[in-house]
Amino acid sequence: MLLDPAIEADIHALAMRYGAPRRIVAPLDGASFDPVARSDRYGEVCMVVRRGNGRLITAIKTFYPAGCFRLLTGGVAHGETIEAALQREVEEETGLQTVIRRFLAIIVYPPQRFATFAFLLDERGGELGSRDPHERIAAFREIDVAELPLLAATLEAAPDRFDDEIGGNWREWGRFRAIVHRVVYQALSDDQAAA
Repeated sequence: MLLDPAIEADIHALAMRYGAPRRIVAPLDGASFDPVARSDRYGEVCMVVRRGNGRLITAIKTFYPAGCFRLLTGGVAHGETIEAALQREVEEETGLQTVIRRFLAIIVYPPQRFATFAFLLDERGGELGSRDPHERIAAFREIDVAELPLLAATLEAAPDRFDDEIGGNWREWGRFRAIVHRVVYQALSDDQAAA
């Protein structure tokens, strides 16, 4: 599924610099919740931040169901490039200096016109901590790549209840959030196998 031509041009330029990403289509069957229902963005960046010890940063927000840690994401506004959003969101959510290592994946969720752009980044300095209080990050946790499928399963088991915080059902949100964890796990596992 192709995205808007300007977005595709941005993707092409990023792929030339950071490697060709996997392209995944993951239908959401009309599910509506934050962030896919928001009109102020066309997608999100997924920040797969690898620390010096090789572990990945995950976070949980104050209003998330218990145990629902996940990889960090942040919105890409209309008119904003994917890389500009990535740099802005890494600073806001982690306060870390990072370097982009790989463009891992693009996940498109029909029928919504929304996509996730996943990147592997290596930490280069700074002190981990959210710089934006509106993010409402309650805690960070480091995990090994091998733990991503368990994280995905935990997200998929989120409570089956509506919540005004996301404007939708937590179970549907958890299933949506689980997708990128499985895709990133596969991409990083394939990298390790090829090394």
